[in-house]
Order: sequence, then structure tokens, then C-alpha cells
Amino acid sequence: MRADRLVSLVLLLRQRGRMTAPALAGELEVSTRTVLRDIEALSAAGVPVYAERGRHGGFALLPGFRTELTGLNRDEALALLTAGSGRGEQVFGLGSALASAMRKVVDALPEDHRSTASDAARRFLVEPEADLLSRRTVTEEVSGTAMGEIRRAVLAGHKLRIHYAATDQPPRWRTVDPIGLVTVRDRGYLLAVRAGADRTYRLSRVLAAEELPEPAERPGRVDLDEAWRERCARFLSTDHLPVLVRVRPERREDLLATAVAVRAAEAEAEAEGWLRLEATFQDLRHAEWALWQLGTDAEALAPEPLRASLRDRAAAVAARYGRPV
Repeated sequence: MRADRLVSLVLLLRQRGRMTAPALAGELEVSTRTVLRDIEALSAAGVPVYAERGRHGGFALLPGFRTELTGLNRDEALALLTAGSGRGEQVFGLGSALASAMRKVVDALPEDHRSTASDAARRFLVEPEADLLSRRTVTEEVSGTAMGEIRRAVLAGHKLRIHYAATDQPPRWRTVDPIGLVTVRDRGYLLAVRAGADRTYRLSRVLAAEELPEPAERPGRVDLDEAWRERCARFLSTDHLPVLVRVRPERREDLLATAVAVRAAEAEAEAEGWLRLEATFQDLRHAEWALWQLGTDAEALAPEPLRASLRDRAAAVAARYGRPV
């Protein structure tokens, strides 16, 4: 861990020039005292880092010093920098590791490509925090300590104990065999096996976790994408209401935000260009609420009980506002 931090410290000084101890501490997420100890360790190891006193002082490297990291061309580095600009790392608690990796990617480039790639990456924005309607995307919070234990168990192939708070149930401990981690729309999930049955756990509901020394009972190789598709299909086929709905194209995203899932979408053969969707909701009440938000910009085509419920609700509203005050 300290070796990685020392490399990150050197890369920060190479790429940004002179930096104060508090600034370095903020970037590395450690204390100022730790930064000072690391500076001493680098000097003792022969790295030419020196201190400049005064109001505009700080730590810097002697000109010309660089680490040797090769093998990346400009487009490869740009791809990594762009991918690193997304927010998926927040779900799995890898934010600081990603920042360190990005510094190494930049340092791996030839001098004449370094600033060009960094500037180009700033022209790409992946998954911003708000959409065009200024709705903020909220990333679920996951305990850093618990996330570290989960990651280690997944990668090492060890059993895992999690203190999990399922919906409408008190938290309790469970021992599982972890398969892998998935993030969808900034929500993280742990795919696991428990007592021989597939289980999917929301990471934000894991209150604590402990990696166990026993090996997990799981296959040596796994197609995580296929496993996720299978679990999604099982989830949507159990205790959910499928709804055939037509919606105006400009309100499609609003429907997606309220539905559990949308299985199919195709342009309907109408002059208005409406879309026909097969959406899934938790139950009839959920579907009625979601479609009511869209007003006349959407129409439930099936099932009939949902159409009847919406029709009765619209009639009740019309009757209420049809009489004088």
C-alpha cells in the first residue's frame, strides 16, 4: 500500500510541479505528517525530491527526472482516461485507486503526447451527475470498509459474511459464496450463491462484511454478463406486472425512470411517431401511479385491469373539477 502511495506522490510532483504538503495530503487522502514521512523515504531511496521554503514553497523534483512506464500509445491512454471519467468506481469503492492509475497512465505517455491526451480526455464526459432535465443521478453509498472486504473475497474466491438489510426485514448476518460484482445505473450488486441457490444483494444494503478464509464454492470461470441476464429474467418473471404501453418519444426516459424494467421498444406505425414499450412494474398500483404521471403522453394498452383503473381515476378527477366551487 505504501509503495503505491510513494509512486503516486512522485507522479503527482512530475505532472504538477511544485506542491505543498497539504495539497499532496489531499490528493493522496492521507495526513500531512504521512506525506512528510514519505518525502523523507523517497529522498533516502535516491529520488531527487527537494523542499522550497517561503510563501510559494513546496516540494518538487529535480528537472528531467521521470519514471519509466511504457507500452501505451496516445489512443490507448485516451481510452483509459475517458473510461476513468465515469462514476462506476464510486460504487465499488475504487475512487482513490482509479486516481492513482490515471496518474500512471498520463506519466506513461511520451512528453509530447502527455498534455494532448489529458486535454482530449476533458472533451469527453461519461455519465454526468445530472441529465438534460437537471435531474441528479444519486450514487448509492456503500461502506468503504465493507466494500474492501467484499472485493477481496470476490477476487480471492473466499466465502463472505455480510450483515445485510433486506427490504422490510431487520438486518442479519449471512454467509455467501461470492461470484462477482455488477454496477447498473450507479447501483452496485453482489452476485453470490447461498445454500446452493443464486442470490443477488444490493451493495448499499450491506452494513458490514467479513472475508472468510474458507474457499468459496463457485465455478472457476464465470460469464458474468450471462449470469446477470439470467438473474434479471428470473427477477422480472416473478411477482411483477408486465404492461404494454405506448408513449411519446420525449417522455420515454420518464417512463424508464419509474418502471422496474423495459424489455422492448419499437417505433409504432403512426404518424405521430409514438413508441410501443413492454414495461415491467412491481404491481398494478405501481403501474397506475407511473402512467398517471405521464398524463396523455402515454397510454396503457394492456392489461385491461390497468386501463380500467386509470379510466376510473380520470373520471373521478374530471367529476371533482367539473362541479363549481
